Amino acid sequence: MEVYYFSDAGISENFDKGFGREIKWDTDLLNGYHFTILKNYSRRKALDNKFFDVFNPGVVKVLCKTKASVIIVNGWSYSSTLLVIFFGKLVGKKIWVRAENPLNQELKKSKKKIIIKKFFLQHFLFRIFIDKCLYIGKESKLFFQFYGIPETKLIYTPYSVDNVFFNNKHNSLKNDIAQLKIKLGLPADKKIILFSGKYIEKKRPFDLLMAYVRSRCSEYALVMVGEGELRKQMEHFIQKQSLQHVYLTGFVNQSEIAQYYEIADVFVMCSGIGETWGLSVNEAMNFEKPVIVSKTCGCSTDLVEEGINGFSFEEGDIEHLARLLDFVLNDEKFRFSAGKRSKEIVGRFSITAVADNIVNSLPKF
Repeated sequence: MEVYYFSDAGISENFDKGFGREIKWDTDLLNGYHFTILKNYSRRKALDNKFFDVFNPGVVKVLCKTKASVIIVNGWSYSSTLLVIFFGKLVGKKIWVRAENPLNQELKKSKKKIIIKKFFLQHFLFRIFIDKCLYIGKESKLFFQFYGIPETKLIYTPYSVDNVFFNNKHNSLKNDIAQLKIKLGLPADKKIILFSGKYIEKKRPFDLLMAYVRSRCSEYALVMVGEGELRKQMEHFIQKQSLQHVYLTGFVNQSEIAQYYEIADVFVMCSGIGETWGLSVNEAMNFEKPVIVSKTCGCSTDLVEEGINGFSFEEGDIEHLARLLDFVLNDEKFRFSAGKRSKEIVGRFSITAVADNIVNSLPKF
C-alpha cells in the first residue's frame, strides 16, 4: 500500500480556521506505512473543504506509473480527488470512494440541490467512474443507496479512531482520577460533563451551556475542551450567568486529551449540520463513558444504544438535554453499565475492521 497526501495539513504546523490558530498534532501520523506528500499548487494556507484548497496535478503522473489495481480516494469535493477519479479510471484502475455524508443531513438540503446532485452523483460520477463505495456507518450507507449505489458495490469501513492508543491511555489513567482532577485544576467534589470540539457554530457549544444552566448545575462542573471563534461570546455568557464551574480549556493536543476523557462522568456532543460523524464520541467511549449525542450527528444511530450506553436528542432541544444530564449524572449504576457498554460498542469500530473489510473486498488474481 502507498498513501498519497494532497497537503501536509495536520502533519506540519498549519493554521486551522476552526481553532483560529496554528496547530500541529503531537502524535506520529506517518509511521508504519509508505507515503508521499504531493506538491500542492494551491496558495491557500488552510483546508476548509473548498474545491481549490488543494490542486495536485502531479497525481496524474502517479496514477500512470503505479502498479496498484485499486485506488481508494476520500470523497469528491476537492479538485485533486476528481483528478484521481477521472484519470484513475482512464488508465484502467478500479476506483473506490470513501465518504462520510449522512443521509439525514442530505435530506435537509433544498430540492433543487438534491436534483443537481442526483444527476451528478447517481447518473454520472457513481455510474461511470466508481467501482465501489466505502461507507462509514448507517447514515453513510443510506446516503449511497439514496444516490443509486446497489448493495453489491458497498463496503463497510466503520469510522474509527485508534482504539489501541486510547485503551492504553485509559488503562494507565483509570486509577488516578482524583489526582488528575487536581492536576487539571478541576473540583474534586463535582461530577464532570465533558465537551470536546471547536468553539464554532457547527458544534453548537451554546446548546450545552444553556442546558447546563437549566440542569442541577451546582452539582456539576462543565469542561469544554477546545478553542475557536465563539470563545468571547461563551466567556460573556458564563460571566453573565455567574457560572462558577465552567472551564474553557483552550486547545488540547492528542497526547493530553486522554486526561480529560478519563475524569469525565458523561460526554456530550450537541453538534448540528456538518457533523458528519463525531469521532470525539468514539474517543470518549474508549474511556467507558456514557454519551449524549444530538440526532443530527452522523454517529448517533451507530454509537448510541438508546437508554443502554447513553441517549440521543433532537438538535437544539435544550430542555431535553438538561433532563438527560440530570438523569445520567444522578444515576451511578447507569453510568457504570452505560460506560461498559460504550466500550463494547466502540470496539467494533476499529481500524482493524476497516482493513479487514477492504482486504476481503479486493479483486482476486
